[in-house]
Amino acid sequence: MATASRMSSYQRREQLIRIGRSLFASKGFEAVSVEEIAATAKVSKPIVYEHFGGKEGLYAVVVDREMRALNDTLLAALAKPDAHPRQIVERTTLALLTYIEENAEGFQVLVRDSPTTDPNSSFSSLLGDVSTRVGEILEEWFRRQKLPAKNAPYYAQMLVGMTVYTGQYWADQRKLSKEQLAALIVNLAWNGLRGMEAKPTLRFEDGRKPQEAAGSPTQSDD
Repeated sequence: MATASRMSSYQRREQLIRIGRSLFASKGFEAVSVEEIAATAKVSKPIVYEHFGGKEGLYAVVVDREMRALNDTLLAALAKPDAHPRQIVERTTLALLTYIEENAEGFQVLVRDSPTTDPNSSFSSLLGDVSTRVGEILEEWFRRQKLPAKNAPYYAQMLVGMTVYTGQYWADQRKLSKEQLAALIVNLAWNGLRGMEAKPTLRFEDGRKPQEAAGSPTQSDD
């Protein structure tokens, strides 16, 4: 093992966090070993154990940092619930895409399958918190639009899930700018929200005959 360059304890810790984030992002937790982390940092394995107690400890620190960064980003976007609903959709969508753009490795760590850790610190838990906040905002808007507020949590999950999974696809297929992609997401989300029915039903897959489901000749699905 080559002699490691002199670093302060803080500098070494930050170096290991950067290396860990990169390896976990590219390979996933299970495929990364303490040996590989140490070799990449050009230190001995005991250095990794000294700072983090092992691979699990390093992974937990990486995830915690990324969770905090993403949480702060999304909460800032949702900080003005009295704004126009479309503005909230635009701002939140752009906030997530900006995080993905600026923290590509961190996002990959979050969306990969994680080891069994505290469920309260999981990516799914964070998205659940964001969905709850979005749901609260939608509830108020639904009431003003005379729509059933009880359905707001479901629509909130749809909006957040749609944005996250589209963002995950975009992270690997950067053919659009984040602004262009945000416009596509908002186009679907906002126009869907604006055209919602108070009592939605299935038209073709509810057990009725196709002729009955299609409705009258004058009925439009535009």
